[in-house]
Amino acid sequence: METALNTALDAGYRHFDTAYRYNNEADIGRSLKKIFESGKIKREELFIVTKLPNHGNRRGDVEYFLKKSLEALQLDYVDLYLVHSPMGYKRPDDIAQEVPNFTELELDMETDLVELWKGMEAQVDAGRAKYIGISKFNSKQIQRILDSCRIRPVNHQMEMQIYLQEKELVSFCQDNDITVTAFSPFGSPGIRSFEKTLSDAPLPLEDPVIKDIAKKYNKQPSQIILRFLVECGVGIIPKSSNPVRIQQNIDVFDFELTKEDFERIRALDRGEDGRVFGKVYMGTSVNHPQYPFPK
Repeated sequence: METALNTALDAGYRHFDTAYRYNNEADIGRSLKKIFESGKIKREELFIVTKLPNHGNRRGDVEYFLKKSLEALQLDYVDLYLVHSPMGYKRPDDIAQEVPNFTELELDMETDLVELWKGMEAQVDAGRAKYIGISKFNSKQIQRILDSCRIRPVNHQMEMQIYLQEKELVSFCQDNDITVTAFSPFGSPGIRSFEKTLSDAPLPLEDPVIKDIAKKYNKQPSQIILRFLVECGVGIIPKSSNPVRIQQNIDVFDFELTKEDFERIRALDRGEDGRVFGKVYMGTSVNHPQYPFPK
């Protein structure tokens, strides 16, 4: 973690994304503490994001889980706190009991997103989060928040890649002054070896159109995909711990795609069929009343 963070900082990254559920907040916190103490960078120069776990999707639970994240990260505040998913799960009676895998929990069929959002707003009031946002919501769910909120969501983090371009949802967010961050821009190839439900999911990095365009620009396929998303007007969080790839992933600002090449990639969109983290991956979660995607 320390090597990855230092490599990223040296390359120019300032936005770091994590979540309670990723079980790496403590590692990030220890590494950041060393980095801050070294004088290499100041806290206020970074934009740090973490997320509320699915089994904390209740107004009264938000404060507890954000405080746990801040403790692990060794921070006084995060720049952005996201509702990780609109689908809530029931938690153990003891809120402090560790949950190894949220998918082993029972669905909370009474998840109330409007009420939950009030708990998120309270974290801004308390100074624990500068901004709040959402992840994996659909436009109707976002509109419900907008219609009732006191503090608006500033960001929507969602799966977005060449096979799932989400043009309408991106436009909806941008029309409502909600920035978009694309996760899994490469289709999460690294988790396929141990996640059987994703073994047949499409691989953007292997697409022949992407490879052809990469050859034309003398770039890596990953850089073509990232450049395309940049030109779609969204932020991107490509995951990597490999120093070479970390550097490659930010070297996408020295070229632009021609209109023709941009449209060639636009034509790769498969809509819902391109989603990696959809109904197959979600399993029983599709039965949740707040499941955000078409079934």
